[in-house]
Amino acid sequence: MAMNGFSWSQLVAVSAASLLLLAILQLGTFVVGKRIGRYNVVDVSWGLGFVLVAFAAAVIGDGDGIRKGLLFVLVAVWGLRLSWHMHHKSAGKGEDPRYVEMLDRAGGNSTAVVLRKIFLTQGLAQWFVSLPLQLSAILGPARGIGMLIAVLGMLVWTVGVVFESVGDRQLAQFKSNPAHKGKIMDTGLWAWTRHPNYFGDACVWWGLWLVTASVWPGALTVLSPVIMTWFLVVATGAKLLERSMSQRPGYRDYQQRTSFFIPLPPTRKEARWLP
Repeated sequence: MAMNGFSWSQLVAVSAASLLLLAILQLGTFVVGKRIGRYNVVDVSWGLGFVLVAFAAAVIGDGDGIRKGLLFVLVAVWGLRLSWHMHHKSAGKGEDPRYVEMLDRAGGNSTAVVLRKIFLTQGLAQWFVSLPLQLSAILGPARGIGMLIAVLGMLVWTVGVVFESVGDRQLAQFKSNPAHKGKIMDTGLWAWTRHPNYFGDACVWWGLWLVTASVWPGALTVLSPVIMTWFLVVATGAKLLERSMSQRPGYRDYQQRTSFFIPLPPTRKEARWLP
């Protein structure tokens, strides 16, 4: 089977540059977090890290220029929006309870523990999830059915960005209204899925993987979107959030009538604000 320009030396060069940039980013984020007294600033660097990897891959890789540029644009649009959203969401607030719990379980908030449990873990996760971007940058152009797969990937990416950005905006607008304090949002996209932003994020990475999979052996990086989806659903995303949300009045009723992750029509024709 043709390898379409695949070169181990090229892949190692792109991957090494990606690791270096992510290490610098995570160390810088740690310094900022230690200075301001909260490590949830790492959430801001999540999207930015992928933008750096996509940029490095586009510059260093000698693969198809059109696909390299396309992937960089797609990742930049998604990643910069997400980083700005996380910055706006966390600015002026305290530490995220997730990180407090994580560090408590790990035995404290010493520098070694913080670096290992938060920043090293995130940096390695970014590197692994971004493997499709790294590999795609050294492969030749898509042809035939591969072109259709790439188009499908862009469509899936578009669905993901819409769900994630619209879901985030709807929730932010809802929370900004003092009358909604203590209430559960179940309108808009939140009437179709309890986690439209996480669903959208998963679609983004499956879409990027499809663009990479349009050329062999790009499809072999399938574990990257699988792992990302696992993060979003199980490890640090939806299920973890639901542990705390399930204690809020009205949330169990919301769970019973609204899809957990994949958007489905709500079980009632009209959604409402729950007490």
